[in-house]
Amino acid sequence: MTKAPAPLPSAGKLWLVGAGPGDPDLLTLRAARLIESADLIVHDGLVGEGVLALIPARVERISVAKQRSRHTMKQESINDLLVRETRAGKQVVRLKGGDPFIFGRGGEELDAAREAGIACEVVPGITAAAGCAAQAGLPLTHREDASAVSFVAGQCKDLTDQDWSGLAGHGRTLVIYMGLATAPAIADKLIADGVSPGLPVAVVERGTSADARVLRTLLADLGDLVAREKVQSPALIIVGKVAARADALDCLGAPGAFSSIRDFSCDF
Repeated sequence: MTKAPAPLPSAGKLWLVGAGPGDPDLLTLRAARLIESADLIVHDGLVGEGVLALIPARVERISVAKQRSRHTMKQESINDLLVRETRAGKQVVRLKGGDPFIFGRGGEELDAAREAGIACEVVPGITAAAGCAAQAGLPLTHREDASAVSFVAGQCKDLTDQDWSGLAGHGRTLVIYMGLATAPAIADKLIADGVSPGLPVAVVERGTSADARVLRTLLADLGDLVAREKVQSPALIIVGKVAARADALDCLGAPGAFSSIRDFSCDF
């Protein structure tokens, strides 16, 4: 008698899910439901502790946290992991801080899923820029101050060779992710490109968390502020006239030395 073939495993699926800027209350309902029903959650280091606490004990989890110049797992290996576990029939949630497609490398993971022929769906999240700015009472756009917003990564190699022309200045807001280590170079770059040294800047540290800190200064003081206040990652740098509207601690250093900047800081 011929033995019946073993049943095929149920079809797995990969979900690229935005976990928002940190506060679990800022998760989308869809994200919360997927966290509850997943077989496996592969998460970044920027996913808030409150969000991770929502993962049921029965759900397997793997951390692929990345830090500057030190990754626990290379991106190619992450892609392979996601494909392998989904092909094994699991419902895999790739949980990413903020939104998967804003500096989350979600596009690369979607490409890998498509190439492998596995089902994949993207669930957007509140990106760090929107969430952290909102907590700080900082409107990224404002009818009087800014009609355009740009997001850039501040830790790119050869920062001075990046073309940021027109991203900051009159009527514009520039949001810089991952820019703490290069803050002095960022300020120098923008000023060299013609941005006023007196343009307001806000630094949002650990945005949306209970211990969030919002600091405000002027562009010429940005590098010194980060060092002086010992700002830690994760943090966003927001450059533009709207930064003056933030609910923030004014941390402009050496007021006397910056009196001339203050004199023209309203002329952007």
